[in-house]
Amino acid sequence: MHFKPKRGIPLTIALMAVCTTMFILQLILPFDSFYFVPAKAFPRPWTFVTSIFLHADLEHLLFNMIALLVFGSYLEARVSKKKFLLIFFVSGIVGNIGYMVTAPTLTTPGLGASGAIYGIMGALAVIEPFATVYISYMPMPMIMAAFIWALTEFLGLFVPSNIARGAHLGGLFFGIFYGLYLRRVTKRVRS
Repeated sequence: MHFKPKRGIPLTIALMAVCTTMFILQLILPFDSFYFVPAKAFPRPWTFVTSIFLHADLEHLLFNMIALLVFGSYLEARVSKKKFLLIFFVSGIVGNIGYMVTAPTLTTPGLGASGAIYGIMGALAVIEPFATVYISYMPMPMIMAAFIWALTEFLGLFVPSNIARGAHLGGLFFGIFYGLYLRRVTKRVRS
């Protein structure tokens, strides 16, 4: 992958700013028609995208923004802005489809950038598999961390919770597949 300096505001920071602004607006205005509700997904298709920028509470927002800052800025330095945005948005949309398939009820809303962020992590695991990340203060290669996240999210599907594990898995798998595509294209160009 290439490491050339980017111009303008980093996309990671811009996306964090949008998510934070939307969270503040959520506290003031009714945003129900922008939530992703599986039962209403097809009559309200915009929610496949709008829900990515909404969060359930401050803790949810903070956790996602820290993950976006760490993994997003690392990936953004390695791919073009266009590819970064594609990974973010398509992973978020695929994450919502994953949530729709695994939701405990079709009326429970799904919110957050988690699917998009898991997509970024999946792409990064393929593009930079040996980058060091820390899970519970333990260093490990990014590829191993992605495997652990995938396994825990999959097992979590069978335990009732308020976590949209299907969204995480959907985003992660899209990120992995797109990362594999990018690696293949990069190898072809270098050959």
